[in-house]
Amino acid sequence: MTSPANSRPAFSTPEELILVLDFGGQTAQLIARRVRDQNVFCQLVRHDLSIERIRELNPKGLILSGGPASVYEPNSPQVDPQIFELGIPVLGICYGMNLVGQMFGGRVQPGTKREFGRTECQTIATDPILAGLPASSTVWMSHGDHVQETSGLLIPLMKTSTCEFAAVKHRDRKVYGLQFHPEVTHTQYGGLLLGNFVKTVCGCHGTWKISSLIEREVASIRARVGNKRVICGLSGGVDSSVVAAILYKAIGSQLSCIFVDNGLLRKGESDKVRDRFQNHFKTDLHVVDASARFLDELAGVTDPQQKRMIIGRVFIEVFRKEAESIPDAHFLAQGTLYPDVIESGANHDGPAATIKAHHNVGGLPEQLGFELIEPLRDLFKDEVRRMGLELGLTDELVWRHPFPGPGLGVRCLGELSAPRLAKLREADAIVMEELRLAGLYRQIQQAFAVLLPVHTVGVMGDGRTYEEVVAVRAVSTDDFMTADWFPMPHDILQKISTRIINEVRGVNRVVYDISSKPPSTIEWE
Repeated sequence: MTSPANSRPAFSTPEELILVLDFGGQTAQLIARRVRDQNVFCQLVRHDLSIERIRELNPKGLILSGGPASVYEPNSPQVDPQIFELGIPVLGICYGMNLVGQMFGGRVQPGTKREFGRTECQTIATDPILAGLPASSTVWMSHGDHVQETSGLLIPLMKTSTCEFAAVKHRDRKVYGLQFHPEVTHTQYGGLLLGNFVKTVCGCHGTWKISSLIEREVASIRARVGNKRVICGLSGGVDSSVVAAILYKAIGSQLSCIFVDNGLLRKGESDKVRDRFQNHFKTDLHVVDASARFLDELAGVTDPQQKRMIIGRVFIEVFRKEAESIPDAHFLAQGTLYPDVIESGANHDGPAATIKAHHNVGGLPEQLGFELIEPLRDLFKDEVRRMGLELGLTDELVWRHPFPGPGLGVRCLGELSAPRLAKLREADAIVMEELRLAGLYRQIQQAFAVLLPVHTVGVMGDGRTYEEVVAVRAVSTDDFMTADWFPMPHDILQKISTRIINEVRGVNRVVYDISSKPPSTIEWE
């Protein structure tokens, strides 16, 4: 009954579909996320998807993503020229724009000055895609190459001080190019531009809803599972809880849940999971306390990628052993999300580079012994929350801050040990409690404490101390692909710092992380 770990049926297409052809840009799936903000379903696919398959999917429009290559390099990823003969609108972004420029006789070369970050951009023409844009706005650039000359087929729409063709349109066709990234929140009117393209240029009406996705996913799960049993790995977080809820809606008592206590959980997490899924949801719950084994396997390990891979491997081994006790277990469900897949470089054999290995992606062996079900694989975190509310989950559960698969293992920097994890658990609980008391928990999308492998000198009473440092991280984000640090009120920071230093033995200093993503990631490891 074995099958490849990434076994997954092709998605069923809604009436209105936009396809993003992925050329390896780290924000490629963020384009899909922004299009979905327009209530239009959007799917990321390989850049070399066959023209026959594109016709079969019948999209309303195509978007060519950014990417790390240069269009003039040998063996750089290219687009099938036939896509421009389909009669549907095409929008190229960054690398995608360079492909459009090259395809229509333009010259793409390295610029004399590269542009990275926020840039002022001037609107110099009128066009439906520009409706509502002011004469000047801020855009997010991330490129070294750009279109330096056109054959006359491409008309400039926007420009910056160093890029004459910041946005272009084909003279006769609905083909556009943007050198900047409208998908990131740093571009001031990026959502408006994408909305204009999707609704005005492509003619989409915006009828896609999470409720319709639930209906399709429930029907798909029922058809695929039949009368067999599905095992769901629970972590207690939003993602696995939503997976369990949609599976229960689809197959009811054919669902069994396994919760592995890896010793890397937040304070009180194990008890909460037991209460929620045994007493509230009434599911068949199997709890395995493997904390001692995880800590033994992680002893002496400091490299974050190695930590992730060990945690993933041990989780699968413990999980598999428990699963063997469940009769007729054929499918394994997990809460893989879109950002998990793109950051792992494992989305669809595309050219994206790996940022980090995720617990529920990088740790899986090629052969699980189960068929894999990933109902959330096409969704972003905010969409998962909306799905959870549609499925009747409580606000408290749905709006919980994300917790990484490897847990405190990647928030306790350096070597892991039970005493260091205990320190971090207490510090993290203080951060969460103070944010809730201040009414800030829902304003912040993710917050947590990090224990650093750094000792600093301090003074407590009349004595000198030499103890560890806790960093506090809090971010604001719509999609978790980009994020800004949260401007925490100073009085709240003071309360958090005072409580951690007074209540957590072995910590004598607290610092606040004020870095954004990019260039940093949200997690420290």
